[in-house]
Amino acid sequence: MEFIKPGTHFDFVGKMKIAVGISAVLIIVSILSVVLHGGLNFGIDFAGGTVIQIKFSKAAPADAIRKAFAGISVEDAIIQEIGENEVIVRTNQSMTKELQEKVEGAMAGQFGAGQFEIRRIEFVGPKVGKDLTNKAILAIIFSWIGMLIYIAWRFEFRYGLGAIVALIHDTIITIGALSLLNKEFTLTIVAALLTIIGYSINDTIVVFDRIRENRKKDLKRNLGDIINASINETLSRTILTSFTVFLVLLALFFLGGPVIHDFAFALLVGVVIGTYSSIFIASPIVLAFENVHISKGKRKK
Repeated sequence: MEFIKPGTHFDFVGKMKIAVGISAVLIIVSILSVVLHGGLNFGIDFAGGTVIQIKFSKAAPADAIRKAFAGISVEDAIIQEIGENEVIVRTNQSMTKELQEKVEGAMAGQFGAGQFEIRRIEFVGPKVGKDLTNKAILAIIFSWIGMLIYIAWRFEFRYGLGAIVALIHDTIITIGALSLLNKEFTLTIVAALLTIIGYSINDTIVVFDRIRENRKKDLKRNLGDIINASINETLSRTILTSFTVFLVLLALFFLGGPVIHDFAFALLVGVVIGTYSSIFIASPIVLAFENVHISKGKRKK
């Protein structure tokens, strides 16, 4: 099945400067968002502390919940709504059996016995959180390095460079989208980022493979023309794959419930940005790298 008719020729390479400009703006906005928010909104996995998930039988105002926690000397409670009449309360205090009993008593005193259910209580120490943060960063960096080595070996170094720049581009913008909406950055989000990296590189490899095939057919042809032709030839496949994945993620986002809501959101952003980068970032960088190489060769002569 083909959405794009054979012989269609969109000038993707010609729009390279516009695409780079758009990407630069998105990256700057993403970085500014993280800086202005004072860093990422780390979840319990990374920040350490206690998370309490509470389900109420009817609407419970955040101020009333905060007042109940203040009554048991938990002044730093951060309240986040995650569903209908359901909240997550985060605090830096360590959860002990005594504190758990106080929380239950405070909720009963504020809302009445039987009007709430404490669904889960999780505690992560600061050392564990720091260790998980370091491992998450290393996991993403090592995935980039592994991709660079593989693509440089399978194709050429410039292809590997283009792919890695595109992956870094995808990761930064996805994190920026999460930061703009102040969503929690958890281990689930790290899993989403690694999934995005895998999806994006697969899309990029398909385009690179077609570029290599077309170049072997005509070594004298301009690389820019070859890249344009290759992207156009694989465009139907790219659109079909991305669209079907996007539909599944939409279903997860709206129907999957609060547990995987942020995970689905990160993947939705990542699929869109990953598809965009495979077309407008990865391949044009290969072309830019060759143009720089040719310019240097002319200067030496």
